[in-house]
Amino acid sequence: MQKLLIANRGEIACRIAVTARRMGVQTVAIFSEVDRDARHVQFCDQAIVVEPETTRSTYLNIDGIMRAALMVGADAIHPGYGFLAENAQFSKACKDNNIVFIGPSAEAIELMGDKARAKAFAALAKMPTIPGVDGQNLADDMLGDLAREIGYPVMIKATKGGGGRGLRIVREAADFAAALGSCRREALAGFGDDALMIEKYLSEPRHIELQILADQFGNVIHFFDRDCSVQRRHQKVIEEAPAIAVSEPTREKMAHAAVGLVKAIGYVGVGTIECVLTPDGKFYFLEMNTRLQVEHGITELITGIDLVEWQLRVASGEPIDFTQADLSVKGHSLEARICAERPNKSFFPSVGTIDVLELPEHIEFGFGDVRIDRGVSCGDAITPHYDSMIAKVMVHAESRELACEKMNQALAAIQISGIQTNLKFLKKIFINSAFRSGEFHTGFIEENLLTLLDQAKTS
Repeated sequence: MQKLLIANRGEIACRIAVTARRMGVQTVAIFSEVDRDARHVQFCDQAIVVEPETTRSTYLNIDGIMRAALMVGADAIHPGYGFLAENAQFSKACKDNNIVFIGPSAEAIELMGDKARAKAFAALAKMPTIPGVDGQNLADDMLGDLAREIGYPVMIKATKGGGGRGLRIVREAADFAAALGSCRREALAGFGDDALMIEKYLSEPRHIELQILADQFGNVIHFFDRDCSVQRRHQKVIEEAPAIAVSEPTREKMAHAAVGLVKAIGYVGVGTIECVLTPDGKFYFLEMNTRLQVEHGITELITGIDLVEWQLRVASGEPIDFTQADLSVKGHSLEARICAERPNKSFFPSVGTIDVLELPEHIEFGFGDVRIDRGVSCGDAITPHYDSMIAKVMVHAESRELACEKMNQALAAIQISGIQTNLKFLKKIFINSAFRSGEFHTGFIEENLLTLLDQAKTS
């Protein structure tokens, strides 16, 4: 691998560039005209503009990106994370043009990208799955009958969905038809497919995921687990590694099942098996993300392994040169996502220019007590065109308690002005007694919203 085109923007593009440069690989950034001076462009050795019909779709333009890659002579493409990272058409386009795709095969993406097919395959691989039904080709009234058989509350999910889009929780039969219609519209608009599935909604679950790596020689390694239960509208806000609510027997069973599933599909690359864990300690397969996760950094901090480096290595045909026994968990790590948004206004995105961006002493895209990955600088504009995340603050310490204290210190030292952010909201999470005790689940933010917004006395 000589020249790597990074088909993404923001902090993930910067993060990939850092590892590639350390490995002696030249990097190429792509950008839309509004991103000409963006931080990820400055991080790379070369940059090329890709201008489709709309600014928003620059980083989704497969044909434009492939033309750019061929023009600069790139022999590999890293999609970062996002839609192209799980786009079978993009993976295939790279293969057709003799360019290495840093990710799994198109076949693996297609298999795991369809939630209904992925669930069926997970069941064949002996991984526990949530009771439910594939709603493809079934009439709406029949789906309503099946929902009653499953038993409320139920969850309606777009089979091609992700990021919380095309997903609704329905607690009563009277609300089912409206939720179904809303899911179909959102799925069609977001993914071009309105196929849905229905599952039993598990009350007060925790969202647990396992990081895996597989090479072209059948070797599969897991990097332990993460807890991503602190979410708003099914989108992650706080993550930590390792997960704290998992017993050792359950942790071993989850890891064994995840590795078995990955081997069964012949997967190659970095991926994540996502599960839900119920209060009684049972776990169920949720989905597989066939890409690098936003929260991969906290796994790197507890293992000392650069996951992007190993993405590049296995994509280049190298075998994994360590065993599962060589890995161990070192301490505890937490991540908080700082976003340009207004928590008091339903987390609606905030736009504007960053006038002040003061950060605590930290390292970027590497290993240390405080790590901050970011794709913006002071003076940059936050626009409505792209994701609102400003930075990911990660901390590492010997224990969860010490990690929480370190996160409090890091967040307290951050100053941002010119735009509204969720910084104050994040600070309140880390001093919340339920969070500090570890007694929380995926409904944590919803249940504590007034306290976290500091509105309890005025509501």
